[in-house]
Amino acid sequence: MFFPASAWFSAFVLTVLIEAPVAWFLLRAAEPSLVRLGLLIVFASVATHPAVWFVFTQLFLVGTLEYVIAAEGWAVVAESVFWWAAIRGLSARRAVAVGVGTNVVSFLVGRLVLGLWPGLLW
Repeated sequence: MFFPASAWFSAFVLTVLIEAPVAWFLLRAAEPSLVRLGLLIVFASVATHPAVWFVFTQLFLVGTLEYVIAAEGWAVVAESVFWWAAIRGLSARRAVAVGVGTNVVSFLVGRLVLGLWPGLLW
């Protein structure tokens, strides 16, 4: 199994749609500007999603435990650092909670959606 490049944008949009409400819920008190928070949510995915899609799929067999640990681990760590750096006063603990929360929900919902509609992205 591989991720075709032509399906990347659809997968990216799906990821943002899934992660945005979770990130908004977890960060709404820390970042009062809805516009700024919306932009940060998109940029967090821009910073990690291409590597998950294009890099980790070349290093690991997609669907294996190794792939999931490497790709999702990268996303959690990179996004946690992003949240901590981007929002003044956000604790490292809260940043990690956001990184874990958004990516766990995204992973689970993504599996559910693709299980129900296997050809949705490609």
